[in-house]
Amino acid sequence: MTARKIIFGLIWLALITYSVIFTINGIGSTSPAAFQQDLDLIINMSIVEWDGINPIIIAIFFIMGIFPLVYGAFILFDSQDKQVSPYPFFLTSFGLGAFALLPYFALRQPNTSFTTNKSWLLKALDSRLMAISASISIVVFIVWGTINGDWSDFINQWHSSQFVNVMSIDFCTLSLLLPAAILKDDMARRGIKDSQLFWLAALLPLFGSLIYWCVRPQLAIR
Repeated sequence: MTARKIIFGLIWLALITYSVIFTINGIGSTSPAAFQQDLDLIINMSIVEWDGINPIIIAIFFIMGIFPLVYGAFILFDSQDKQVSPYPFFLTSFGLGAFALLPYFALRQPNTSFTTNKSWLLKALDSRLMAISASISIVVFIVWGTINGDWSDFINQWHSSQFVNVMSIDFCTLSLLLPAAILKDDMARRGIKDSQLFWLAALLPLFGSLIYWCVRPQLAIR
């Protein structure tokens, strides 16, 4: 087992420990009323009933729904020869975010080849249109939430709501994770030798990875 696998496994265990133990014991309330309040918040954001909801929380919530597409555009191109399939982790990441993706990064082998056929999903995720559309959506939500959000209220909810707290930690993890997890393999798979692209993604959290996704060359159709 390589150091990378151990690190990703430890990060996953740390997130689990934080969300299950520290959140329950130290942040927010575990009462039925608090659970119902978090559930109502999720439902109202999902059906676009945003009145009274902090735009910062709305922005993070919807960006978390876009993140699986960003990560899917990298992990689904892993060759599945003698390797764990990325699809279950990709699908569950729509609900669990980094909690679903970190186990995949802990289990996967270094992979710089592309040996599968390009399905409609892979063609969509590899297209520049998808990359640019998803990236613009994320940037719009960030700008909108930052300008219109109430930061003092967000801090209060971070301390009082288990959902807001864990979602925010998940958001930060996914914003930082991609360059260390799979970017070098993706660059090798596509014949990209410009190290500046890697360092752009590594040193500019989230935005650097989105820029790389938008400018990377497409893989040949098989």
